[in-house]
Amino acid sequence: MALPDVVSPQAWFTARTQLLAREKKLTRSLDRLNADRRRLPMVRIETDYTFQGPDGALGLGDLFGDARQLVVQHVMFDPSWDTACPSCSAALDELSPGMLAHLRARETAFVAVSRAPFAKLAADADRRGWTFPWFSAAGSAFNYDFHVTLDPAVAPVQYNYRDADALVAAGLGWVVETPGEQPGYSCFLRDGDAIFHTYSTFGRGTEQLGGGYAFLDMTALGRQEQWEQPKDRTENARAAMPDFAV
Repeated sequence: MALPDVVSPQAWFTARTQLLAREKKLTRSLDRLNADRRRLPMVRIETDYTFQGPDGALGLGDLFGDARQLVVQHVMFDPSWDTACPSCSAALDELSPGMLAHLRARETAFVAVSRAPFAKLAADADRRGWTFPWFSAAGSAFNYDFHVTLDPAVAPVQYNYRDADALVAAGLGWVVETPGEQPGYSCFLRDGDAIFHTYSTFGRGTEQLGGGYAFLDMTALGRQEQWEQPKDRTENARAAMPDFAV
């Protein structure tokens, strides 16, 4: 098993400061990217989406509570399943009441939304000890309109801003060939009575929100997944699946 080279403290300090210069460059680049993300135009929501929760039917505006912003995690949970997707569940395991309170302190609400009926969501949350708000979009076009339920029989396929032809050309034909659920996050802003869609991210764009990955990326062994460089840091390299299964 290949591990990092062993060097003197001074050699390590030199290598670390060289890497620090690159980290600072990336941080400044991320700052610019985040600023450009905030400059994105937005789209007014004209559809009256309906969600089911513990108190019955709610509209999209109700999911904000008294916050100005809303972050929705699109959790993969097909109506025919008995539990949510393992990878989505791993991300949900890392949510904490404290983190959600921190978002609330900055006028931002968080909810999870899935297409399975609310009774299944509630049962799954109870089994896993989850307390975050989780709503069902069953019977609504919400998942299709935000491109996390893909079914060409219902709506033209688009995922991660690629249509069906672009997905096939990129080697992602399986997304088109296998209708179903996909992960993602969407952000909304409320201004008076108007609600606007400001941002959505899919695929690896969701990784920045995963607490476990962020910590592992700082370590010598990394995520311990098969795609990572350098190779041979672990004898039991895992597939690139953020479910953290043993």
